[in-house]
Amino acid sequence: MAFPKWVSLIFVILMFWPTFILSLDSYTISSNFLDEANKSEVFDWMVEIRRKIHEYPELAYEEVNTSKLIRERLDELDIPYTYPIATTGLIGKVGTGNAPFVALRADMDALAIQEEVEWEHKSKVDGKMHACGHDAHVAMLLGAAKILKTHESELQGTILLVFQPAEERGAGAKKVLDSGLLDNVTAIFGLHVSPGFYVGGAASRAGAYLAGSGTFEAVIIGKGAHAALPHESIDPVVAAATIIISLQHLISREADPADSQVVTVATLEGSNAYNVIPDSVTLGGTFRAFEVIRQLQSRVQEVIISQANVSRCNATVNFFEEEKPLTPAVINDNDLYEYYTRIATALLGAENVYESPLTTVSEDFAFYQEELPGLLYYIGIMNDTVGQEPSHTSTFQIAEEAFPYGAALHTTLATTYLSKLLGSSKAKSYRPVL
Repeated sequence: MAFPKWVSLIFVILMFWPTFILSLDSYTISSNFLDEANKSEVFDWMVEIRRKIHEYPELAYEEVNTSKLIRERLDELDIPYTYPIATTGLIGKVGTGNAPFVALRADMDALAIQEEVEWEHKSKVDGKMHACGHDAHVAMLLGAAKILKTHESELQGTILLVFQPAEERGAGAKKVLDSGLLDNVTAIFGLHVSPGFYVGGAASRAGAYLAGSGTFEAVIIGKGAHAALPHESIDPVVAAATIIISLQHLISREADPADSQVVTVATLEGSNAYNVIPDSVTLGGTFRAFEVIRQLQSRVQEVIISQANVSRCNATVNFFEEEKPLTPAVINDNDLYEYYTRIATALLGAENVYESPLTTVSEDFAFYQEELPGLLYYIGIMNDTVGQEPSHTSTFQIAEEAFPYGAALHTTLATTYLSKLLGSSKAKSYRPVL
């Protein structure tokens, strides 16, 4: 029997009514986040936080004052948190306390670099600087927390605010995971600042994104002698030179040209006298790859030891696995990438959303992605006067007008994803151990 068109329409609406409500709720929650992040009570608050952290940078697992400042700001917002995690880290919680759970992550540590930018809030700690933007990451996640708290009654689940130590050196992400406090999380999002494009832009890519990385140090042991009598030595300097050249052959003659890999020797130390052949030489560096990081590590060790033996020297190789475990490649979840692209496009405009190229820098966000779906993306921090200097340099700067975009993306990605998960079989149905 045929039904009138209006009866069929009502049937369709009733069938999909939860979806209509979900879409409306998601839009209602997220539509004004960028406007809210631009308000002075949020923007000025983020800038003040960032500048305080920037003035007193702290290295991996030393982020005591940074962590204290974060806790003070969460206390102001009446946001509960678990502390300490991974020595100096903490995880805040906004929402119902029930499933589904989504996490947002910011790293906290600085670098051992002397800042050379003269400005009012220059680092006051000699030899330390926030040269990678982690001070801004903290400020933007706190900005998102401030906005989220005002919408807490609207949230359909729980958002975990992960303030992580030791991204630069120390695999802080792995220690956060080892705490078990993210076991119930359905997805995790992380942002990173980038001087590669202007404020208001965002970039990421699906699948393999950033390379896995490892660090090595080799001690080449020979026999010292007077530089005028090289035949009386077993010269570790010549052995080190041979090793450095041979390590480059791992890339030029063993690596698939379509598979980006890097081996860089960045330190070399021997005698401090021009007329002395030393007993030993120490060299060190990094290696990077996307899919064959363990294989590359093995070959680095083989080349160093075998080439030392050819030169009648002995060699020991240290990969610092205890202090800095081998970092896997950042591999973005394909579904999360598609979701992020839709959100970023709606928030920023299609012309400001870019697909990133593969790059051989590394990020310990990859540890999270080994355990749960994760998405790392970049936001632009460049304007016509600042933000054009590369990260990990003494002249690195940030255009602070980027902060509302980061806070709004954090907030929109998390809240809308919670709504998306509502009623989904992907949403885990138990509480986090917080």
